[in-house]
Amino acid sequence: MTPWLNTTPNPDFSIYNLPFGIFSTEELSPRAGIAIGDQIVDLCEMGQQGYFADLGFDSWVFEQKTLNRFIGLGKKTTNKVRIRVQEWLCDEASPLAKHPAGLVAQSDVQMHLPVRVGDYTDFYSSIEHATNVGMMFRDPENALLPNWKHIPVGYHGRASSIIPSGIPIHRPKGQLMPKGADKPVYKASGRLDFELEMAFIIGKENELGEPVSTSEAEDYIFGMVVFNDWSARDIQKWEYVPLGPFLGKNFASSASPWVVTMEALAPFRVQGPAQDPPVLPYLEYEGLHNYDIHLSVSIETEDGTDNVVSQSNYKYMYWNMLQQLAHHTVNGCNMRIGDMLASGTISGKDASAYGSMLEISWSGSKPITLADGSTRTFIEDNDTVIMKGHAEKDGMRVGFGEVRTKVLPAK
Repeated sequence: MTPWLNTTPNPDFSIYNLPFGIFSTEELSPRAGIAIGDQIVDLCEMGQQGYFADLGFDSWVFEQKTLNRFIGLGKKTTNKVRIRVQEWLCDEASPLAKHPAGLVAQSDVQMHLPVRVGDYTDFYSSIEHATNVGMMFRDPENALLPNWKHIPVGYHGRASSIIPSGIPIHRPKGQLMPKGADKPVYKASGRLDFELEMAFIIGKENELGEPVSTSEAEDYIFGMVVFNDWSARDIQKWEYVPLGPFLGKNFASSASPWVVTMEALAPFRVQGPAQDPPVLPYLEYEGLHNYDIHLSVSIETEDGTDNVVSQSNYKYMYWNMLQQLAHHTVNGCNMRIGDMLASGTISGKDASAYGSMLEISWSGSKPITLADGSTRTFIEDNDTVIMKGHAEKDGMRVGFGEVRTKVLPAK
């Protein structure tokens, strides 16, 4: 497929991708669009011109501030929209080519959170990450807890504090226990950390009391974003027993603004890690359901210097999305359109692929040196953390763009 539109070389947003997002400009209200190279196809504008009328839905869905209504039309319809835009971009005589107002430069827009997130769940599904944490804080010989290879461990997070790329966060404050102290103190976190994750977005609802099986789960997953689940490790360490993450996690999570569909990611399916011992029947699945998605994290210092600190891959995940969704709903929990389910920190086989500063600095014992000569064990004020992801194969590139977040001093 060759688009007639002149775009940036080797873009994340290729003709094979065409992710959905919500954008606005000084003149245009928030609306749905599709990214292609350095441009955006304004679905609202094209819908108002009647170019989707024959697909049997009201183009009003493109005028909304989130994609929820559009996603709720179902994959049969959302796929038709994506394919139609793909056809337009490959046809110089298409309605899009004849209607310049249907294209907007990405450099002129503000991106928004693509969906209204009703509920957010964070999993803990990288065996490398779980093993590293277990080695640091428990028994190096028995790093994994007894349940880890039997269930996709997860917890319910805070949906209200999920923010899009570009929105800064303030260093969180909370209660923590200083080393050697006999009582806790209230102060700003000194161990602010990123977590390299991906999140999938629910595109179909199940009724309360009706589990979603692994054979059905794929139909419930609309697409994916890159996800930074920020963590205050010192606050988390003091509070997490006995009920798990709370203030150490709920202050912010950052998501990339473009939702890459599962159809665009289909060519990049790969076999996941062998699961031993065998899983219970409700977690069994058939086919390839891991994805070869290259991921990177960099720290941009205040002077603008970019320092790559991690290069990992989503294919390493021990528990896949089908198993996560099946486990989440096996008790009858109901999913809603727009819900986000995050992977948990994605770490690889060696230190270059660790997905958090907790691992990279080995809980602060191994500082890393950046290009400007400064060192880091965790994230400092005025650092900007940038995460990127893309899949590439046989001349096809499907990327997520980036999720970029600057850390401001505590209020």
